[in-house]
Amino acid sequence: MIEVGNLGSVELTMKAGSALDVVNAARVSMGKRVDQMTERDVGLLRYLIVNEHTSPFRHVFFTFHLRLPIFVLRQWQKHQIGCAWNEQSGRYVEFKNSFAKMVFREQSGSVKQGSAGELSAEAQFATQAIYRQAVDFSHSAYERLLELGVCKEQARTLLPLSLMTECVWSCSLHALLHFLDLRLDGHAQKEIRDFAQAVLSEAVRDDDDLKLCVQIWLELKRKQRALAQEIKSQLGSEPINTLS
Repeated sequence: MIEVGNLGSVELTMKAGSALDVVNAARVSMGKRVDQMTERDVGLLRYLIVNEHTSPFRHVFFTFHLRLPIFVLRQWQKHQIGCAWNEQSGRYVEFKNSFAKMVFREQSGSVKQGSAGELSAEAQFATQAIYRQAVDFSHSAYERLLELGVCKEQARTLLPLSLMTECVWSCSLHALLHFLDLRLDGHAQKEIRDFAQAVLSEAVRDDDDLKLCVQIWLELKRKQRALAQEIKSQLGSEPINTLS
């Protein structure tokens, strides 16, 4: 299990398959099978990724137990293809006074959805006080509603997105690679980047072949994006007439 700062944890609870299963899934079309990874198989992995032959990557599976704030989970659950989710339910359990320990950052001046550096110590102190007061009040109000007989499924509507929850996430290797590609990128929110790094560390632990497979995927995808950006800048803003 890996602790993700003050935000929660990631634990790999099951892994079925390896990079060898990926190359053997690809080689079955030729009626072939190998017993160990070689440089030739590394080349095959590169070929599959570059040419977007992704079905072999869907024969390897992972299951993770996640403990995290709801606002991170809501971003994460946008990843649905090749994934299965089961989350703690506020209809069944009473939520504890457990919220993400935030370190607040400034709004980015250039990226509307992004952030810049951390607030100054003085501003951090003030914002932390406001945050703690707000989450404590919301949880106290939640508890008071329960005491007054309000059902859990309605009382929970008072609780903010920083509430801690837990879930089980299962995914194919293909889905995992897509998640890592997007959520390790510098444009992703820092909190989910930290979780993505923990997922990567758990997934490839003690598995050098899988680690190499992930490295190849991320490297090639980043090069593809850089090339696409270069082509876009060369084309400029002039519309392309495809009808002439």
